[in-house]
Amino acid sequence: MGDVWGSGAEAGFAGKSRPGAPGSASLEGEREKPKQGSVLLLGGNEVKSSAVVKYSAAPPQAAFARLQEKTDLKLPPANWLRESAKLGPAGATILGNSKKSKPFSSFGMAYDFIDSIGNDVDVVSDSENIKKLLKIPYSKSHVSMAVHRIGRTLLLDDLDIQELFMRSSQTGDWTWLKEFYQRLIDRKWQRKKKSKEHWYQKAILSKFLYYSINGDGAAQPVPTPEEQHQEETSQDEADEAGRVSWPAPFEMPSSLSEEASASNQGLKNDFVRNILWTFEDIHMLVGSNMPIFGGGRYPAVSLRLRDNNKPINVLTGIDYWLDNLICNVPELVMCFHVNGIVQKYEMIKTEDIPNLENSNFSTKVIKDIAQNILSFLKSNCTKEGHTYWLFKASGSDIVKLYDLTTLCEETEDKYQNPFTMPVAVLLYKVACNMMLKKNQNRKYYGTIRTLLLNCVKLLDKGRHPQIIASANYMLSELFQLDEPKKEEGGEFPLNGNSDESYSEEEEEMPDSDENGCYSTSSDPSDDNKAVAVIKSVGELSVPEKYKSTHQIRPSCAFPVCHDTEERCRLVLSYVLEGLKSVDSSIKKEGDLPAADPNTPIPLKYEDESTTVGPECLEKQMALFLDKMGSFQEVKHSSQSGMIPGSWQYKMKLQLILKSSKAYYVLSDAAVSLQKYGRALRYIKLALQCHDSYCCLCTNMLSEVLLFLCQSITLCGDIQLMLAQNANNRAAYLEEYNYQTKEDQEILHSLHRESSCQVFSWATDLSTDLECQLSISCKCYEAANEILLFSNLKEQNPEQYTQVMKRMGNIRNEIGVFYMNQAAALQSERVENKMVSTAEQQLWKKSFSFFEKGIQNFESIEDTTNAALLLCNMGRLMRICAHAHCASGGDFKREFSPEEALYYNKAIDYYLKALRSLGKREVHPAVWDSVNWELSTTYFTMATLLQDYAPLSRRAQEQIEKEVSESMMKSLKYCDVETVSARQPLCQYRAATIHHRLASMYHSCLRNQVGDEHQRKQHRILVDLHYTKAVKFFQLLKDAPCELLRVQLERVAFAEFQMASQNSSSGKLKTLSGALDIMTQTQSVFQLIRKELVAECDQRSENDKNSARKVPAEDASTNLNQEEVSKLLGIFESRLSFLLLQSIKLLTSTKKKVGGNSEEEILKANKYVYSLLLRSAANKNLTLLERAEVVLNLLEQLTQDTEGNNLGIQ
Repeated sequence: MGDVWGSGAEAGFAGKSRPGAPGSASLEGEREKPKQGSVLLLGGNEVKSSAVVKYSAAPPQAAFARLQEKTDLKLPPANWLRESAKLGPAGATILGNSKKSKPFSSFGMAYDFIDSIGNDVDVVSDSENIKKLLKIPYSKSHVSMAVHRIGRTLLLDDLDIQELFMRSSQTGDWTWLKEFYQRLIDRKWQRKKKSKEHWYQKAILSKFLYYSINGDGAAQPVPTPEEQHQEETSQDEADEAGRVSWPAPFEMPSSLSEEASASNQGLKNDFVRNILWTFEDIHMLVGSNMPIFGGGRYPAVSLRLRDNNKPINVLTGIDYWLDNLICNVPELVMCFHVNGIVQKYEMIKTEDIPNLENSNFSTKVIKDIAQNILSFLKSNCTKEGHTYWLFKASGSDIVKLYDLTTLCEETEDKYQNPFTMPVAVLLYKVACNMMLKKNQNRKYYGTIRTLLLNCVKLLDKGRHPQIIASANYMLSELFQLDEPKKEEGGEFPLNGNSDESYSEEEEEMPDSDENGCYSTSSDPSDDNKAVAVIKSVGELSVPEKYKSTHQIRPSCAFPVCHDTEERCRLVLSYVLEGLKSVDSSIKKEGDLPAADPNTPIPLKYEDESTTVGPECLEKQMALFLDKMGSFQEVKHSSQSGMIPGSWQYKMKLQLILKSSKAYYVLSDAAVSLQKYGRALRYIKLALQCHDSYCCLCTNMLSEVLLFLCQSITLCGDIQLMLAQNANNRAAYLEEYNYQTKEDQEILHSLHRESSCQVFSWATDLSTDLECQLSISCKCYEAANEILLFSNLKEQNPEQYTQVMKRMGNIRNEIGVFYMNQAAALQSERVENKMVSTAEQQLWKKSFSFFEKGIQNFESIEDTTNAALLLCNMGRLMRICAHAHCASGGDFKREFSPEEALYYNKAIDYYLKALRSLGKREVHPAVWDSVNWELSTTYFTMATLLQDYAPLSRRAQEQIEKEVSESMMKSLKYCDVETVSARQPLCQYRAATIHHRLASMYHSCLRNQVGDEHQRKQHRILVDLHYTKAVKFFQLLKDAPCELLRVQLERVAFAEFQMASQNSSSGKLKTLSGALDIMTQTQSVFQLIRKELVAECDQRSENDKNSARKVPAEDASTNLNQEEVSKLLGIFESRLSFLLLQSIKLLTSTKKKVGGNSEEEILKANKYVYSLLLRSAANKNLTLLERAEVVLNLLEQLTQDTEGNNLGIQ
C-alpha cells in the first residue's frame, strides 16, 4: 500500500501550503521530509504503513538538548511559555501548550483537502481520536465520537459530552440529548473535574520540552507552595477559558468561499501537520501536533517523558507506536524522571515499541481492530449528512452507535444539531469542487447531485437561503439543456453502478446482519435507539469479525431524462427553489441600509468588448427597446430592493438566465413536435426572464446578448409557423393559455423585478395572419439589430447568416401574402372595371418586401434564395400584367402596352434570377423552375400577342415577327430533354408552340401575306412546325384531341395546297399525302376508344353499385367528349371529301391512262367511301361506335395502301 501514496508524496511535500495557515508561506520551503512507504515487520507479523505529509507548519527539526542528570523539571526554564525564533508561530502548539482540540477539527482538514473527500480517503480525524479507537479493546475509559459520512469518507470528531451538557445548562440547546443520555446511559450525570495530578504531569511535560529546545537556559528558583498552587489554579482557569465553546447551531458563514467563515464556525485546521496515512488498506487523513526533533542516527525522533516509578503499560506503548507510525518517525527518545528529577535517557526504535517489557502487544491485532472498527462504522453510518454518535461508557465493554439526526428530528426543533451547518457546508464544498471537474467526466454527475440534495435536506430554508439557492443553482447546472441525445452505452454511462455513485436515502440498503457481525442488544429499554451495537470490545480483535457489507454508493443514478421536456422541467424545479430562497432572504425596502452616494455600486458583469463601452451599449439597448415600442417606464433597477453586488443579486441573475435557457430549449423542442402554441408560451416565458434580467443587469455579456438574439429569432420562427398552420389555431390557443403552477411561481418571482412586458409585442398569439407575419418579421429585425449594435455580427457570423436568411424568408412570405391578396382582389373585380387603388397598394407592398428580402439574401451571398425571390417578383409582374389585361374586357380587346411593359419586367426578373444562379449545377431544381417560369412568360406574352393582336398600333407582319421571336424564346427555356416530373409539361408546351406557329404561318398563307419568297418560307415553316408538333404530341399519352386537331390542320393545309394546283397528278399526290396523314391518326383513335371503353365500364359498374346502394366511384376521365365528337365530325367530313376527290381524280385519270394499281386504289377508296356514307347516315351511333367505325375504315385504307406499295408514284 506504500506505493499507492508514493506518487502523492512529492505533491504533498512540495505543493502549495494549506490556505489560510499561519506562517505557512514562510515555512513552505522548510517542510519536514517524511519517510514514505515504510513497511515494518514486527514479531513475524507484517504491518504495512506509509505516511505522506500533506501540510506542515512545523519549523525545521531542531536537535533536542539532552538534559543533565538531576535536572529539576519542576523549575520552569527561562523560555517557558515564550515564543521561540526556532519554532515560529507553531511553537506553542508543538510544545503541548495548545488549546484543547476543537470539536470540528476533521471538518477543518476536510475543507483544506476537499479533493480527497468522498473518494480517496476512508477516515479524516485527529490522531488522538484514531488512537482512542484503536485502544478500545485495551482501555476501560469512555469513548464519545461524532461520525459523519461523505461518500466513502468518514469524519471522526471528539464529542465531549461534559462540554456539551455544560452548554446545554447555559443555553438550553441539546436538552433532548442530555435527557436521552441521563435516561439510558448515566442517570446521575455530573461534571467530573480533573485531578491535580493531571495538571502536575501536564506542567512538567511542558517544562521538559522547553528545556529540550533550550539546553543552555538557566533554571528559575523553585516557587513556593503558595505560588505553585496559584500557578496550577491559573493554568486550570486558562484551560477552562481556552476550552473551545460549541458554536451556535444557526451561526452562518458570511461567505462560503472565505476562510473566515470556517474560523467563525470553529472549523479552522489548527494541526501542525496534516498527514495522509495508509495503514494496511485503510487511507486516513490525520491531524497531528506531536513534537518531532532531529538528532541521533535518524533524521527524526519523538521525545517522551516517563516517571521511572511507573512502568510503561500497553496503552502507553500503543500510543507511542501509533504516534511514530502516523508521523513516520523511526525512533523514540525516552527521558525517565523521579519526582521531576531527570534520571536517564533511552533510545527505542519504533518497530521495537510493541515488544517492550510490560507493554507487549500484537501489531496484527491492532490492524484487525482498525479494519473491524472501519467496517462497523461504514456498514452502519450509511446516511450522508446524518450525525452518528459512537459511544462507549467508562468501564463498559459495549460500544453503541446512535443516529443523532434521527433522534433530533423527533424533538420540537429538528435543527438543534450544531453539526448540521458544518456537514452541510462540507457537502456543498465537495460538490463545488467536483463541479469544476464535471465537464471532464460525467460519472461525477450523480455524486454531485446527491451531495447537493443531502446538503439542502440538512438546512432550514429560512435560515440558510444562500447555500440553498446556490445548491439548487448547481443542481440545475448539472443538466446539459442543449446536449444531444446519446446512444446507450456511450462514453460516460449516467446510471451505472460505479464506485463513483452515491446512494440517496430513498435507495438505502438495509443494515446487514450477516454472521451476526453487529446486532442490537436484547435489552429493549437500553438499546432500542441504537443503530448498531458491538456487544463486546473483544470482538474487535477477531480478524475480519466485521465486514463492510454496505455498498459505498450503490446505484446512485443520475436521473435519466427520457426527453428534453423532462430534463428542462427538472432544471426549472431547481431554479424555482433557488428563486424562492433568494426572494425569501431579500429584506423589505424600509429595512435596507441607505446607499453611500460616493461609493460605486459593483456589478457582476463587465462588458468585455474593446470597441463598445458599457454606457454606449446601454444606450443602444434602450434605443432598441424604444424602437420595439415597449420602453415606456422600464427602469433598470430591482423592484424588490436587491442591492447590486449582493449575493442575492448575483444568484438571481444566474437563476433567471438558467430558467430562460430552459424555457428556450422547451420551446425549441415544442417546435420540433409541431406544438406551436406550447412553443410560443415557452418562448414568452424565456423572454420574460430576459426582461427581468435586463432590469437587473444592463451591462450584459456578449453571450447573454447572443442568447437573447437566438430567443427572439426562435420567437419569429414560431410566429411564422403559426401563420402557416392557421387551421389548428384553436388547438394552439389552448396550448398557449395553459400554464403550470411551477411556471406561475417562477413568473411571480420575475415580477418582483420587472413588469415582464418589454417583449409582449413578440409573444402575443394573434388570430390575424398578416399580424403574425409582421410580428415574425419584427422579431428577426430585432435580432438583427442586437447583432449589429453589440458587434456580435463579426463574432458570430453563423448567427448573423441565420438571421439574414430568416429575414429574407419572412419578407418573401409577406410579399407572397400581399401578392395573393392582390390576385384575389383581381379575380373578384367586375369585368371592364379599372385597376383599383387597393390592388396597386398591395402590389407596392409586395414589391417592397420582395426587394428587401433579395437584399437580405444578397448580403450573405445566398444566390439560390435570391433567385427564388426574383422569380416571385417576376410572378408579381405577371399578375400586374394580367390585371391590366382584365381591365380592358374582351370586346375588341387588344394586347396593351401596359401588359407588354409588365411582361417584359417579369422577363427581366427571371433573367436576373438565372444570372444570380450562374449555372444549373448550383441548384438544379431552382434553375429548372426559373427556366420554366421564363418560358411560360414568353409563351403567355406570345399567345396574347397572337390572340389579341394590337393591329391598331402595329403592322401584322411586325406582330407575327414578335410572336415568332417570343415563341422561339419560350422554346429555348423549355427543357424537353431532361427527365423530370416537369418533362411532360415541357413536351406539351413545345408541341403547343409548334402548333401555334404552324397555325400562324398557315393563316399567313391563306391570307396571301407577303411575296412569293415569303410564301415559300411560310410553306416550309408550316410543314416543319406541324411535323414537330405531331412528334411532341405523340410522346404524350394524354393529349389525343390536340394531336387529332394538328393532324386535321395538316390535312386542311394539304387541301389548301391542292386548291392552288392545276395538274391532276399534283393534286393526286397531295390527296395521297393527306390520306396518309389520315391513316396516321389510327393510334389517336385507338387511344380515344380505350378511354371511351373505360368510361362505359365505369358507368355500368356505378349503375350496379347504385342498385346495391354502394357509393359510386368517380367516373370522370381526361377525355372531353364534346371536343371528341366535334373533332370526329370534322374528321369524317374531311375523310369523306378526300375520298370523293380521290375517286374523281382516279376515275378521270383511269380514262386517260389505264393502270392496275390505280384501279385497285380506286376500288378500295370507293369501298371505304361507301362504308363512311353508311355510318354517316346512321344517326343513332354512339361516340364509341363512331370511333370504332373510323378505326375500321383507317385499317382498310392502311391495308390497301400497303398492298399497293403506298399508291401513286
